Amino acid sequence: MNADSSDSQVMERAKQWLSPVFDMETREQVQQLISGNHDELVESFYRDLEFGTGGLRGIMGVGTNRMNIYTVGIATQGLANYLKKQLPGIPEVRAAIAFDSRNNSIKFAQIAAKVLSANGVRVYLFDSLRPTPELSFAIRTLKCHCGIVVTASHNPKEYNGYKVYWEDGAQVVPPHDSGIIAEVQAIKNISEVNFNGNESLISTIGPEMDEIYSNTLSSLSLSPKIIKKHKEIVIVYTPIHGTGVKLVPKTLRKFGFTNIVKVPEQDVVDGNFPTVSSPNPEEPSAMRLALEKAKEVNADVVMATDPDADRVGLGVRTPEGKYTLLNGNQAASILIYYVLQKWHEANRIKGREFIVKTIVTTDLLAEIARKYGVECYEVLTGFKYIAEKIRQLEGEKKFIAGGEESYGYLCGDFVRDKDAVISCALFAEATAWAKEQGKSLYEVLAGIYREFGLYSEKQLSITLKGKEGLEEISRMMVGFRKNPPLQIDGLPVITIHDYLSQETKDVPSGSRRPLQLPKSDVLQFLTADGTKVSVRPSGTEPKIKFYIAIRGDFNPNAGIDEQLALLDERISRIAAELKITR
Repeated sequence: MNADSSDSQVMERAKQWLSPVFDMETREQVQQLISGNHDELVESFYRDLEFGTGGLRGIMGVGTNRMNIYTVGIATQGLANYLKKQLPGIPEVRAAIAFDSRNNSIKFAQIAAKVLSANGVRVYLFDSLRPTPELSFAIRTLKCHCGIVVTASHNPKEYNGYKVYWEDGAQVVPPHDSGIIAEVQAIKNISEVNFNGNESLISTIGPEMDEIYSNTLSSLSLSPKIIKKHKEIVIVYTPIHGTGVKLVPKTLRKFGFTNIVKVPEQDVVDGNFPTVSSPNPEEPSAMRLALEKAKEVNADVVMATDPDADRVGLGVRTPEGKYTLLNGNQAASILIYYVLQKWHEANRIKGREFIVKTIVTTDLLAEIARKYGVECYEVLTGFKYIAEKIRQLEGEKKFIAGGEESYGYLCGDFVRDKDAVISCALFAEATAWAKEQGKSLYEVLAGIYREFGLYSEKQLSITLKGKEGLEEISRMMVGFRKNPPLQIDGLPVITIHDYLSQETKDVPSGSRRPLQLPKSDVLQFLTADGTKVSVRPSGTEPKIKFYIAIRGDFNPNAGIDEQLALLDERISRIAAELKITR
């Protein structure tokens, strides 16, 4: 398609939004784009905002490729149509809806409630912002058939999103994801969306659900006696302007902790996230104010949650009194180690327990699980696949915990998504447990490395925005498939996993065997020493992501930081070798 024909199609799509079926504000904004902002017009209308396997996520604004009340309405009508087909004869189909602190989140949640209720669905709408994991909990508690949360998680302030959950409280997976997508794509005109909500079918969820949720989570405490002894450990916590602002401190207090220090500037609920460039606890800049507060109060642990409170950033104090940020793999390793150790001490491991990790999460979790006689399952990237594994094994085996490198963790099966609320409580508990032994969490991590060897992982990404960016990401994935690296840091690649073709190739022999996981656009390259490089497009951001993981033997005569620095040098060499530089 040449540029002229492409521009013509964009203009035709844009002019449809000048119809009276759209509100006056929308029509005026579209006219402004048509009159003088060609690039933004193209980005807003060159395609429909993709309703992917998890829902919608995109920049807010007018247009078919933007998050707005009309794209949300189309998504919700598609969901309603799917529910009607899947649940014929059900006297009352029920849905729960939650939203985070982002700009327009409450508006989008109300639109979703109107469309669902207009289609005869009983809607339970939270009265104010709530963590995503509480939405998962509410679906299960209220016996809903599905749920929606309006959030763009940790994305910058320009974004918003819309995630769909099924009756088990987990994000939709096959066949429901593709079924909903098909219904959304079948809607060709905004007139097919019923916005005339039925108020009699919309009920409010208030603080009573918070109480049930936090009480249920507190039942997962593993060290109540230790907490009682160390209840005054200094915990610095920030919600980064998001939904954790009430529920995380509330749950920490339920566990028994009394010294919770807040970061006042970030306790303010604000969708503009004024103190950070991006409300992502994976980024050190988002943790800066919390670390400054930690130094001021001599904190034992530092925790930050993203806007919808499903991810946790963790800072710990070193023996020298400094503070360092742990990555998601390190934090997951501490959490899994602590929980399994406490289960072991309580003689709760009977041989049918399991944990779950994703294919790009540290293999250290599997080694820890092996020590305690607990099975470790590996699933595709995305916490919905961890939840799917819990559901598949329900009644047969006992889920203990799960984690992914992108700062998402879960303990217990009351919630079926990553849960920063319970994770914060258990990180605080692990801090008290470490203190009982005269240690910090940093020293707990050092002990794990001594026992299992050194593991170092780093996630790097290249951001490529817009239409051209998506096309380049696609070309890069094709390039890696056609011309895979033959060596990584001087070591020959011996195994290639291609999750799109669902096969593993043994490079030396050329033999191939099937992969057992579902299709996904992911490549992994492995060397004989355990070095692993994974490549995949992000499902939620305009990025191509690279995960570099290496192992090393622990040297008892050298410092942990010194040894990890050497591994980091190797990771940097590999990144340069693969040209991960943009």
